[in-house]
Amino acid sequence: MGERSAGDVRTADGAAEIGRRVLRLRTERGLTQRQLAEPAYTAAYVSTLESGKVRPSEAALRHLAARLGVSYEELTTGRDPHDAVRLRAGLTDARKTLATGDAKDAAVLFEELMAEAERLGFRDERATALVGLGDCAQETGELAAARAHYEAAEQLLADEPLPRRVPAIRGRAVAHFLSGELRYSCYLLESAIDELNASGLHDPNALLLLYTASIAPYMDMGAHARAARSAELALALAPSVDDPGLIARLHRGVARTLIAEGRTAEADASLAKAQELYEQLRIHTDLAHCHWMRGYVHAQDGNLERAERELSIARDMLASKRATLYVVQVEVELADVLRRRGRTAEAEALLLPLLKRSTGDGEPEAAADGVAGGGGAAGDGGAASGLTTETGAVHAGGAHRLLGLIAEERGDAATAEEHYRAALSLLERTGAAGDLADLCRLLGDLLRRAGRAEAAMDAYRMGLGHRAAPGTTTLGPAPAEPPV
Repeated sequence: MGERSAGDVRTADGAAEIGRRVLRLRTERGLTQRQLAEPAYTAAYVSTLESGKVRPSEAALRHLAARLGVSYEELTTGRDPHDAVRLRAGLTDARKTLATGDAKDAAVLFEELMAEAERLGFRDERATALVGLGDCAQETGELAAARAHYEAAEQLLADEPLPRRVPAIRGRAVAHFLSGELRYSCYLLESAIDELNASGLHDPNALLLLYTASIAPYMDMGAHARAARSAELALALAPSVDDPGLIARLHRGVARTLIAEGRTAEADASLAKAQELYEQLRIHTDLAHCHWMRGYVHAQDGNLERAERELSIARDMLASKRATLYVVQVEVELADVLRRRGRTAEAEALLLPLLKRSTGDGEPEAAADGVAGGGGAAGDGGAASGLTTETGAVHAGGAHRLLGLIAEERGDAATAEEHYRAALSLLERTGAAGDLADLCRLLGDLLRRAGRAEAAMDAYRMGLGHRAAPGTTTLGPAPAEPPV
């Protein structure tokens, strides 16, 4: 968060509060009103000011601050600027802890810094801490808490320019995306993009953050053209951005669109660039996401041995950080690779505990990865084709789908049908069109082989309905492009 303007600082405290502060500081320094006032002002003016009967001008405040040996900000707000520097350094350390260590440890640091910022009256630093808490909660799967933190940060910065609020908006949109609220996630991101472009607030960092965040929900709704366009616009902004973390996130988002187009070699190259940046920055969670996505790329190419290796690395890295939300996503995708390698017992050993978590035994919310649902790789929010609800619907749906496939391979059609229908019930509320269409096809094929033609036709029709829905006018107009 940046410094507030002089005008914002000046209005932070009222005339009476500033007057009391001038009186206290003058008395502590043993100065008379005349000594403080001269040569620019009179003792009578200082007396009036100290009594709170007049609001001093900025020039008067700067004169008085210089005579009292304090900063302009400290005189007008009562806050020592050294406190702000110390708080910002602490926030940087907390962010490093989140990147390289345990999210719960980072959350403790952010909580302490937020409380101190509130006590000292530093609004910007408090908002930064709230965004950090949102990121911690999102990583551990506490999506409702994450949204609450992001919303609180937005409210604190309500009167600030939009670019200052974009990190909180992006965080809230990703939390809604992981909760299965695809359209609302897109609405938040598109509204912010349109407002930035329409108001002339062409902030490349803010726009890049928003465009990359929109790729994942677009892909999951089947709006592939919009996802590709967002990737193109993000790439066009890249030369104007000097944040390597943002550039790495861009490469991950672009890789996802390339995967969907079958351009796996280019996707792997894009992921390699992101991975190199994350290794330099020592951002372990995002580095794990790169291993995760590369595992998906290898699975798409049929190199299941390399896919298993990359996914196992990703799972171990995320588990070491206790990133519950993402561990379960990777495990669903890893189970799919194990099933394809003929190791169904190992796949089931991964999937069954995930289903137990989703039935309400107190585990955190989590999301399924897209291979389980038929179509993606980890995107901006860490999720792939799958999304989540607060009860873990999508990772449960993905697990049911895989267990259905395993049951089919064993010749147990009744159990397979149960799993497919359970997956459909879980996923229908999310709008993950590709996953739903794939499940309807699997169920239809199963029913057709069993001679239940009418039921099979119903399943196929349902799948066609889901496949036809996304990417149409139901999404509204595409967001505006940045001005040339």
